[in-house]
Amino acid sequence: MEYRRVGRSGLKVSEISLGSWLTYGGYVAEENAINTIHKAYDLGINFFDTANVYMRGEAEKVVGKAIKAFNRDSIVLATKVFWPMGDGPNDRGLSRKHIMEQAHASLKRLDVDYVDIYYCHRHDPETPVDETLRAMDDLVRQGKVLYVGVSEWTAEQITEAVHIADQKLLDRIIVNQPQYSMLARKIESQVIPVCEKHGIGQVVWSPLGQGVLTGKYKKGEAAPEGSRAASTNNGIKNLLTDENLDKVEQLKGVAAELGITVAQLALAWILRQPNVASALVGASRPEQIEENAKASGVKLDEETLEKIEAILA
Repeated sequence: MEYRRVGRSGLKVSEISLGSWLTYGGYVAEENAINTIHKAYDLGINFFDTANVYMRGEAEKVVGKAIKAFNRDSIVLATKVFWPMGDGPNDRGLSRKHIMEQAHASLKRLDVDYVDIYYCHRHDPETPVDETLRAMDDLVRQGKVLYVGVSEWTAEQITEAVHIADQKLLDRIIVNQPQYSMLARKIESQVIPVCEKHGIGQVVWSPLGQGVLTGKYKKGEAAPEGSRAASTNNGIKNLLTDENLDKVEQLKGVAAELGITVAQLALAWILRQPNVASALVGASRPEQIEENAKASGVKLDEETLEKIEAILA
């Protein structure tokens, strides 16, 4: 496993990280989830991601139970705040009240004294950015959060947050968590350049296009039993187009030439971006994370990148 700095911070994370969206705390049996986290750690993965909203806190509990086996200082643990956690008017968003209450609730569920990265899970148009950043800064000063991040913020929103933090001497964002894959490249035009300018790294989610880039889905065939497309929607149906499945078939040929799987090719392609600190994958079984971890350190030459670009175009 190879490691990268997150933005211009001194924090180093594994190139492949393990998340718990749509998996732990419900969809995957707890024993499988814990075994998968332990296998990831054995492979050198030091970065584990969750969120308060995943299964309404149940994912955090499973992750907290699994990491008890590790030295706390050997891992980087991330969680998030924004989405509704109750029916009340203050049970959502990025107000000081919601951030503080959910930070303490997450620490309790994870059973830790601090999290390494605390993300604003989305942008909140109803809360001033300075209120959000002040609350985050207070958590950093209290030692409950080490670094601040955002997820799915636009280039303009990130720029505003950086300028406010500098003006008010608040802790700066070091990381953004956007969707990014061969099939979802929106961040390349504006978000990555802005983040490079301000020393903010990317930890990307859905780097395998919610499983489409694993090659397990075939054009004209029903989704395999037990797969995400067979059991849930969550956006995957938008990626399961004939055009995308044709691209995956062509990418399999490129991967075969390199002696790797199409999933490993997709992850190595993500990691070609120096602004990407880590590719965040989901895994329901230990063998899945083992396959994904092999993408770390795979370098794609210019000829291969040109072939891939021709297919994706």
